[in-house]
Amino acid sequence: MPAIQVTNLHKNFQTKRKAVGLRGSLRSLVRAEYGTVEAVRGLSFAMDPGELLGFIGPNGAGKSTTIKILTGILFPSSGQATVLGFVPWKQRRQLAYQIGTVFGQRPQLWYHLPAIDTFSLFGKIFELDDRETSKRIAFLAEAFDIADLLETPVRKLSLGQRMRCEVAASLLHKPRLLLLDEPSIGLDVVAKQRIRDAIREMASLEGVGVLLTSHDAGDLEALCKRVIIINHGQIVYQDKVSALKRTFLTSKLVEVRYARQVAPDFHIAGTETLKVAKERYGVKLRFEARQTPVEAVMARLSEVGSVVDITISDPPLEEVIAAIYEQAERSEAAIAK
Repeated sequence: MPAIQVTNLHKNFQTKRKAVGLRGSLRSLVRAEYGTVEAVRGLSFAMDPGELLGFIGPNGAGKSTTIKILTGILFPSSGQATVLGFVPWKQRRQLAYQIGTVFGQRPQLWYHLPAIDTFSLFGKIFELDDRETSKRIAFLAEAFDIADLLETPVRKLSLGQRMRCEVAASLLHKPRLLLLDEPSIGLDVVAKQRIRDAIREMASLEGVGVLLTSHDAGDLEALCKRVIIINHGQIVYQDKVSALKRTFLTSKLVEVRYARQVAPDFHIAGTETLKVAKERYGVKLRFEARQTPVEAVMARLSEVGSVVDITISDPPLEEVIAAIYEQAERSEAAIAK
C-alpha cells in the first residue's frame, strides 16, 4: 500500500473582492463580491513507504495547501487522498500518531521555554511513558547534535539551531512519515547541510518516509530520489532527481570577488558574463556544465587574479520550471505538426 495516494485532488478558496471606485461608507452598502482561487487542480500522485520525495514549485504553486490537506488541517473541495491508509480530514487524530510535520514558518516549539519542555510535552501527548520519552530524547539529541541546546530557551537559539530542534521534535513519537514544508527556509549553507544530514540519517536508521517541499534545489540533490514539480496547483514534471539534473539543472551560476579590479570587458572562455560590479571587483557568470566542466571554469577564474570569494549555485527553481514549460510546449507543437 502506498504511504500517500492522491487522486484528482482539488482545493478552492473563496476570496472577497473590493468594490472598485467606491469609498468609505458607500462601499459598505454594496454587496460583497467573491471570487474563487483554485489552489490545487486535479492533483494525482503516489508515494511509496520509506521514500524520500521532493514536492516543489514556486510560491503560490499549491505545495503548502497540499501538505495541509495531507495532514488533515484542510478539507479538499473534491478528490481523494489517503496517508498511511487514513483519510486525513476524517481520521486526523489516528493519523497524527503516525506522521511528523514541520512547517518552516510555523514553529511548534514553545518560544519562551527550553526545547526539552516541548519534547517532554510531546511525550505526554503521544502517550509515551517517561522512560521511553527520555530514551528517545537522548537518541534524537545525538542524531541532530542538539544535546547542548535542549536546556536553552528557544528564543535564544539561532534559526538553524531551532530548526534542528523542530525536526527532532517531530520525530519524537517514531512516525512512519515525515512531512517537511520548507524546513531550510532562511538558513545559511552550513545550517542547511546539518539539517539535511540529520534527516538523511534518520531516514536511513528508521526507514521513515519524507515528503519535502523546498525552494532549494540543493535540498533535492541531498535528500530526494524522486521529485514532483507543481505550478498553479498542477503537476508539470515528475521523475527521478537524477533525470531532472541531467535535463534541466545543467547550467551553473558563479559569483566571484577578486582582490584587485578586473578589466571592464571581463570575459572567461566557455562562460557568459552576466554582471561586472561597478567597482569591478566582483563578477557574475553563467555556464553550461555539460559543455564546460566546473574544474575548467575554476582554473580560468584563478588565472585572472587572486580570488577572495567564490560561490557556485544552481539556477533559481523558477527558471527550471520555465524550462520544463518550454520543453512541454515544444513537444505539443511537434505533435500538432
